[in-house]
Amino acid sequence: MAREKRKFVCQECGYITPKTLGRCPSCRSWQSFAEEIETLTTQSKHRDIGQMSREPEPISQVTASDVERHLTGMSEFDRVLGGGIVPGSVVLIGGDPGIGKSTLLLQASDALSRNYGDVLYVSGEESVSQTKLRATRLGVESDTLYVLCENNLEQIEKYIEAREPKVVIVDSIQTVYLSSIPSAPGSVTQIRECAGHLLICAKNRNIPVFLVGHVTKEGALAGPRVLEHMVDTVLYFEGEQHHIYRILRAIKNRFGSTNEIGIFEMQSTGLADVMNPSELFLSNREEEVSGSVVVSSIEGTRPLLMEVQALVVPTHYGNPRNTAAGVDRHRIALLIAVLNKRVGINVGDSDVFVNITGGLRIDEPGIDLGVMMAISSSHRDLPVDRKTVVIGEVGLGGEIRPVTHVERRIREAAKLGFKRVIFPEYNRKSLEIDENIELVGVSDVYDSIGALL
Repeated sequence: MAREKRKFVCQECGYITPKTLGRCPSCRSWQSFAEEIETLTTQSKHRDIGQMSREPEPISQVTASDVERHLTGMSEFDRVLGGGIVPGSVVLIGGDPGIGKSTLLLQASDALSRNYGDVLYVSGEESVSQTKLRATRLGVESDTLYVLCENNLEQIEKYIEAREPKVVIVDSIQTVYLSSIPSAPGSVTQIRECAGHLLICAKNRNIPVFLVGHVTKEGALAGPRVLEHMVDTVLYFEGEQHHIYRILRAIKNRFGSTNEIGIFEMQSTGLADVMNPSELFLSNREEEVSGSVVVSSIEGTRPLLMEVQALVVPTHYGNPRNTAAGVDRHRIALLIAVLNKRVGINVGDSDVFVNITGGLRIDEPGIDLGVMMAISSSHRDLPVDRKTVVIGEVGLGGEIRPVTHVERRIREAAKLGFKRVIFPEYNRKSLEIDENIELVGVSDVYDSIGALL
């Protein structure tokens, strides 16, 4: 005998309760519960999703060999993936609507289909004719790129079994459903089960699978958190709608470096690789302007040079404002407090605006000293030498703490024609630099201000 069991599942975190609640006790989100129906039988059966069972082996007898990765034809995309696509891997790509996820994957599909064989592009949100319109704009005309408009996962698996493609792309995972599960597409249960089926399909057939994921209004991937744990690689496509640059950031990667980024330029014919982002972000700099400092950040394995701009003006309101674009606003408040307490530069009665040019968002603490010097430069209205790069993390005591990969940062600065680098004195111990560039080591904020202003 079969009977139905009704339950309410939080669509943000997957919390299950027998009755609906206004606020989820797990993730604290409001109005996030949706009703789902589960069919139970008198004899409990576990659903087999086709995973191959094998005998356990001693790790000392397991042979591991380097696999040949598939190249997407886009060097920045390959960099983020760790050198290319690993056969049998599952990659999840998330990002805001209209940011360019489908454009990126359609361009990569064209190169993959030309070089490695059949590619199946499953579109659950657009018709075949709509996908063709985008492909025409991008110049995609490969005869081995197959487009399928389907939402039923059972039908998709049949096409994969019949066609045996080299790569499968599902756009998006929120639109795919299993008919055996009586819940709506996009629900927590559907996303988890569909991702599990595609994961087993990828591992058993050694086919790389790309999944496009929607994001919530907070910017996190929609669906259960377990989705990010199931896949091999999680990529976020970032960028402002009014900027032409897009950033592909690796949050998780089992086959490469995490926090690696790839930078693209959105053009009328699609996404183009930005080969030298540091030179691009430093172009059109104004000379002899206070509040402008060049900093260096490490994103994955790549050193990036960018301009930090600060503007300090007297406030016209009751409470001064700290506004930041591209950096954490709370970190700016901390640096302002250190300036006030340790150096005596009081900007507490002024509005402070900090901006990273180019639409980038940087969370690395190695840019702390540069941000602090930009604020001090704007407050005193004294410009910083435009051929100087500032590197260093600032502690609460005003000390300059060491940073990682300082040699890479200095070499990148020398390659772009900078003449001087301000960096933590502690990093000088193991420094091996042959470039013709002046190195100034500082140990606290006083030394930094004396060297720059």
